[in-house]
Amino acid sequence: MLTLAPYEFGGFVVAAGFLGDTPIFALGDGTVRLFPDGAERSVEVHQGGLLAACRSQDGAALITGGDDGLVRRTAVDGTVETLAELPRKWIDIVAAGPQGAVGFASGRNAHVRLASGELRDFSAARAVGGLAFAPKGLRLAVARYDGVTLHWVNTQAPAQELAWKGAHARVLFSPDGKYVVTTMPENALHGWRLSDGQDMRMTGYPGKVKSVDWSARGRYLATSGANAAILWPFFGKTGPMGQQPLQLGTRSDQLVTRVACHPGEEVIAIGYQDGMVLAVRFADQQEVLLRRPGRSGISTLAWDGAGARLVFGTEEGEAGLISLAG
Repeated sequence: MLTLAPYEFGGFVVAAGFLGDTPIFALGDGTVRLFPDGAERSVEVHQGGLLAACRSQDGAALITGGDDGLVRRTAVDGTVETLAELPRKWIDIVAAGPQGAVGFASGRNAHVRLASGELRDFSAARAVGGLAFAPKGLRLAVARYDGVTLHWVNTQAPAQELAWKGAHARVLFSPDGKYVVTTMPENALHGWRLSDGQDMRMTGYPGKVKSVDWSARGRYLATSGANAAILWPFFGKTGPMGQQPLQLGTRSDQLVTRVACHPGEEVIAIGYQDGMVLAVRFADQQEVLLRRPGRSGISTLAWDGAGARLVFGTEEGEAGLISLAG
């Protein structure tokens, strides 16, 4: 059985997810909408545009950056705390780390705020494209032009440089910490195996890869940017090299805009540029239609911790909570 609770926000949905059992939506107009017990609560978080959002690692709060230069933390009860401020800057990259650490960036300025409130500077010579924390240890990846720099946040150990010519945008570690992967403007992914610095190229996309997510056990990296969700295998000694990716939810006339892997099973939710949402099982490519096409493309997708509910948002402000059974 499948039920859909639709919402209408009237503007771009930057991110959606869950704080505990509470659905939450971060909107481009600077507000965060929470739905405790199904009732909507609107909280003004940024004076102006909300540019980036992610959930804290403990799942208790939403971290956001805005064009007001603020990094803010919104709790499930609607309480808002200012974590940092870069006057006259646009905070368009945020990342949540272990031990309450928060990374954020604007232009060439990259910082980590520790739980104590102390700020550490990891600014780059060129514009920062993305930030990510390693799954173990307080280690920060900073994507930039011509590669990625890995910093140990709490030590004076030298940074590790991962080089590859070109611009690097979003960056992420594999769940086992063995790989670092970035998205690139030329419709490609680039990766490095950290044990020996081996490069990996993942190409062939007709569009830019704007959404990536690891499968439940980290065996696959799911990506948008094609007319199917492309899932690169990362099991085995060589990762995706020499292996063919899975292609799930193929549609001849629509590009995938967002992907979200189920937290416990090898199942993926796929959002398309026409607003449709599918769930697809890896093993047999069995598909279930979760939402019919709408007015605009899916801009965000996220499962709850139990994998029983899914939230989505679109470029024009349509959103919803999909509840699944079985």
